Amino acid sequence: MPVDSRGKKRTGMTHSIYPRLFTPLDLGTAGVLSNRIVMGSMHTGLEETGDWDRVAAYFEERARGGVALMVTGGMAPNEEASVLPGAAGLFSAEDIASHRRVTARVHDHGARILMQILHAGRYATTPRAVAPSAVRSPISPHVPRALDEAGIRKQIRDMVTAAERAREAGYDGVEIMGSEGYFLNQFLVTRTNRRDDRWGGDVANRMRLPVEVVARTRAAVGTDFIILFRLSMIDLVPGGSTWPEVVRLARAVEAAGATMINTGIGWHEARVPTIATSVPRRAFTWVTAKLMGEVGIPVMASNRINTPETAEAVLAEGAADLVSMARPFLADSDFVRKAREGRADEITPCIACNQACLDHTFEGKPASCLVNPRACHETELTYRPANRRRRIAVAGAGPAGLAAAIVAGGRGHAVSLFEAESEIGGQMTLAREIPGKEEFHGLIAWYRRQLELAGVEVHLGCAVTAAALTDFDDIIVATGVRPRPSRIAGEDCPHVVTYADLLRGTREAGDQVAVVGAGGIGFDVATYLVQYGPSPAGDLDLWRREWGVGDPEAFRGGLAPEGPRPSPPARQVTLLQRSPEKPGRRLGRTTGWIHRSHLRMKAVRTMAGVNYERITREGLLISRGDRREAPELLEVDTVVICAGQVPNRGLADELAASGRQAHVIGGALSASGLDAKRAIDQGSRLAALL
Repeated sequence: MPVDSRGKKRTGMTHSIYPRLFTPLDLGTAGVLSNRIVMGSMHTGLEETGDWDRVAAYFEERARGGVALMVTGGMAPNEEASVLPGAAGLFSAEDIASHRRVTARVHDHGARILMQILHAGRYATTPRAVAPSAVRSPISPHVPRALDEAGIRKQIRDMVTAAERAREAGYDGVEIMGSEGYFLNQFLVTRTNRRDDRWGGDVANRMRLPVEVVARTRAAVGTDFIILFRLSMIDLVPGGSTWPEVVRLARAVEAAGATMINTGIGWHEARVPTIATSVPRRAFTWVTAKLMGEVGIPVMASNRINTPETAEAVLAEGAADLVSMARPFLADSDFVRKAREGRADEITPCIACNQACLDHTFEGKPASCLVNPRACHETELTYRPANRRRRIAVAGAGPAGLAAAIVAGGRGHAVSLFEAESEIGGQMTLAREIPGKEEFHGLIAWYRRQLELAGVEVHLGCAVTAAALTDFDDIIVATGVRPRPSRIAGEDCPHVVTYADLLRGTREAGDQVAVVGAGGIGFDVATYLVQYGPSPAGDLDLWRREWGVGDPEAFRGGLAPEGPRPSPPARQVTLLQRSPEKPGRRLGRTTGWIHRSHLRMKAVRTMAGVNYERITREGLLISRGDRREAPELLEVDTVVICAGQVPNRGLADELAASGRQAHVIGGALSASGLDAKRAIDQGSRLAALL
């Protein structure tokens, strides 16, 4: 019989393609997991809608897809623990009944599900927030109230009660959130725990609370209930835990009754990215590997594991016993089934963009997924087989056109896709050239495969005209956008290039560059221009140096004492915008700070409130303010125009002039605020209705 890395017997047969991923894991009295893939916790906002059919459908679809174990989004044990006002929890008999609807449908498909108990501590947005000490978080609006002895006892009772209610609601266990800078994590380090009683001071006192929560929970729920403890293995904040403290806590929670340990990476206030697309795949499994052999219970790796090949490698190297993947299950609910069946090239890739998941959460909207608009919308966005097969023409193979063609073809329609360029992808072909956005290569490859599976007839290098579309029942115009002219005097100078020509490689830039426009494209172009050598997203050692990530065995909290050490910029870049607001202010809610920090590290100069007077042979002449005072000449070799985009509506206008109906979507409909998320959503929803 196979054994795991500690010599424990495994049950069942292995899988020939991913033998370790599909080896069951025996948890003793808590039962057997059918594979080593865990759907990690994500806050989707679905529970807060009160639509429990919708919540159940979301989890059921992933259970049907073959995942062995899943973890809910964080459930607050009491009101003061809630991250956001109105956050979901298990506070009443009605709540328990609602959660039973979820667990029953998960169990119908043989999967198991844990409820995460999340106490936000000082990260709570309520003025009732509580913490070990009255130390405000830099990302929170309120100073928390320091708990007294009675208050700490109440928090313990409430967390144990939450676990008892989870069992009553049919959950197979709980995940106790002890990482990411939340309540239990706040007790562990002196930066947030300044107490001098038995809950503070030396490390034994600081770790007392999480250990007691685990012990009290185990006593309350019995031995057949899974307790997964999420432990911060690298805090990435000044004054974070040392590695000996991490190991000591891991052993203590094991002794207290934890079934497994999950990996937590970085506090939310850390100035190191941990899950964005610019972070290398499996960037932190080397940390999890350090804990292997230090405890006798299974250890789970997490963060930026998004393919079965990556997950299998983590297990093969002995870096973990299980892998936790969260957002990949937003991208594809059938991830596990496709991997098991040898169809990895059909798995919709998570590109770690954050745009529809984390950004939505922080905007108070239900989560979804840029590449899969059905995520968290399973009950209202369905792709049913078509009642009648129609001939559908799709013009444009950018995000909107691809989504429309694939969904329509998958429903049984006869779809012809026309693209003027020599390859599919549209603006995504430009995005993949940006250092840190290499995941777009895999996304475009996935679209190619999906076109094949959907039976879409693809015509590349074909700028289709209205006259060629007379035999189709439906026409979808998804011809995208083109760069907006800057209308700056001198823009026809030979050293002026558009962002599209630059990223396509048809034009090059000199050593001194001015980038006109500091929106998302301007930031991407600046990132492209300053990168010298390999992208840090593909080189973990380079990435760690660039962000100052050290070994927690050597440096407290895993922060290198010398701080970030970025490689020198390839060029001197000035990024300019007309608006007086802070450049980059409108970038992604959860990723904007990463882009701004990266460009600062690369010495990119940003200028706001600029008037563009004219482009000359010597460079770019600018001024400031309504009076256009104090003109300044930026002596640059190249001016890159990133002045926005306009709809490419030629075909749409031609069809309208001939009196023909067409569905216009994506950038061709409106270039204002356009992104791939909106384009894919529009294309998918339109095709679902045809």
